[in-house]
Amino acid sequence: MTDSVEKSIIDSLQNLYIQLNAKFGHCTGVSPSRFRLLQQHYYNNEISQTSLQKELQIDSAAVTRHLKQLEADRIVERRMNPNDNRVTLVRLTEHGRQEIVAYREEKVRFMTQLLQGFSKEEQELFSDMIQRMQTNIQDYVGEK
Repeated sequence: MTDSVEKSIIDSLQNLYIQLNAKFGHCTGVSPSRFRLLQQHYYNNEISQTSLQKELQIDSAAVTRHLKQLEADRIVERRMNPNDNRVTLVRLTEHGRQEIVAYREEKVRFMTQLLQGFSKEEQELFSDMIQRMQTNIQDYVGEK
């Protein structure tokens, strides 16, 4: 692969990431990282803040900032684990569960628009390519 093709791909991916974040946030009213955080709560009744941070692969300060805002908005509740006061447990409130359902519906509309004009086969091929790129990134050792 030539340097210009590689540069074009990385530039396009970076630009796509920026555009996706901005548009997704505008359409759903929540940032993609906050959406991922809420998704974890949607599938888990209650999860520790540390497990959430590890699952999402974001730093603990970012998780804390998100959770403080979500707690202020009455979307999540936090409490100390009664068996271990060092562990903070987090769960969706009923209001939060309703919000995430609305966010998920908006995500479907957003993705439908994003993939408009792509055949099912193209979508499957694109999904496969993204998965392979994620595997390659995970396997990449690189030099410092």
